[in-house]
Amino acid sequence: MISFLLRSMAHKLVTLFFVSVISFAVVHMAPGEPSQVDPMNPKFTPEMVERFRKAFHLDQPLHVQYLLFYQNLLKGETVSWKDHQPVLDKIWERFLNSLPLFLVGSVLTWTISFPIGITAAVRRGGTFDKTMTFVAYFLISIPGFFFAYLLIIGVVSLLQVPVIGMETFGLGETGGLARLMDRLWHLVIPSVLGATVGIAELSRYVRGQMLEVESQDYVRTARAKGLPTDMVHYKHALRNALLPFVTMFGLMIPGLIGGSVIIESIFSWPGMGRMAYEAILARDYPVILTLNFISAVLVLVGTLVSDILYMLVDPRIRL
Repeated sequence: MISFLLRSMAHKLVTLFFVSVISFAVVHMAPGEPSQVDPMNPKFTPEMVERFRKAFHLDQPLHVQYLLFYQNLLKGETVSWKDHQPVLDKIWERFLNSLPLFLVGSVLTWTISFPIGITAAVRRGGTFDKTMTFVAYFLISIPGFFFAYLLIIGVVSLLQVPVIGMETFGLGETGGLARLMDRLWHLVIPSVLGATVGIAELSRYVRGQMLEVESQDYVRTARAKGLPTDMVHYKHALRNALLPFVTMFGLMIPGLIGGSVIIESIFSWPGMGRMAYEAILARDYPVILTLNFISAVLVLVGTLVSDILYMLVDPRIRL
């Protein structure tokens, strides 16, 4: 176990190095520079642009820029080119905003998908299975922005509650239950929207995996031995059908950054995905590169967690 962890972490550090080099090169190969975002701005005189390039080492060779950027990042001294604020502080603030959205959406997705998928597989060809199949394909095919528009109209019209942003304007100084309920209302609708497509897709995977296991020889043998139907489904088949989802569970972590860009933009939610989108528009390289680096770290941590969980739940696996 310890040797596996050390070997896996060494491989992931090498992978992280190459990812950082490639992402740094790709971002700097993009056309345009930060000083060219607003060429009509009178502040961007040639002298101003030159001072900007020197201040942020843009006049240095690319490999020197790479070393200086990650040196400053590891020291926590990287600042945004847009507003000169510390990048890590900005990301931490947005992370705290995105975290509740991510947690609620993930809990809804995983707690609802599995009962639906398992029941549809057990009742294959029945009314429940056909209904869930239709609903799943409908939710997968409907555009997210259009579904969000319908949700906003329905909630605002029927319940008369605000849904845009993180809180209602003017309630910042209000405490107690009113402010708590206001934050919950703003959190529920984006979370439901984010979980909807996830439930539709994951329930189909669960159904397919369950049906595949149900056709295995050991499940047929269990039926032939006369075991109760529920024991065959929920003890012999379900345990093995859930193994692939242990891997998927670890890979949920990177979705904290990239999985909510559209939802945060629709609901004006000040999260990490929206910050990444705004940084790309502003060519704010420090924010873009830092988010890329954090996203790569989360992916590698997620794969490590998946490998460990998979090894723990299935002793036959030797990594």
